[in-house]
Amino acid sequence: MQDIGDILDNRVLLVALLACVTAQILKLLIELIRNGKVSASVLVNTGGMPSAHSALVTALATGVGQSLGWATPDFALATVFAIIVMYDAAGVRQAAGKQARILNQMIDELFQEHPDIAGDRLKELLGHTPFQVIAGSALGITISWLARFAYISP
Repeated sequence: MQDIGDILDNRVLLVALLACVTAQILKLLIELIRNGKVSASVLVNTGGMPSAHSALVTALATGVGQSLGWATPDFALATVFAIIVMYDAAGVRQAAGKQARILNQMIDELFQEHPDIAGDRLKELLGHTPFQVIAGSALGITISWLARFAYISP
């Protein structure tokens, strides 16, 4: 049971999770401003502004750097992990979303007379735009810097 206490005492993890939650709340606010209503679906769907994944991993890497040092292997590992996650969000998953959009259009056009086939649609919003990733990353770094006092041992 002490392990759970240790996890909850991990300040770097808690700040990273705070950055992720903050990004999700911002998604709700942006949805409210854009559409005049709150849609809880933005909390469970992938994509959107800002990228919660980017906020999470950049806050994590920044927190590791702040607490353990910028020249440590731990910071290098966290940074490489963050780069891979952000590249995947803006590159691979974004491209897969574009392909899904094209395939859905093709299905709509080719199988108009067969609604049972045309009804199965691929998920199109899979990734983030580069701007959404950068905004999430900036949010994560900012939150980690604002919470830097949390990394100082009492």
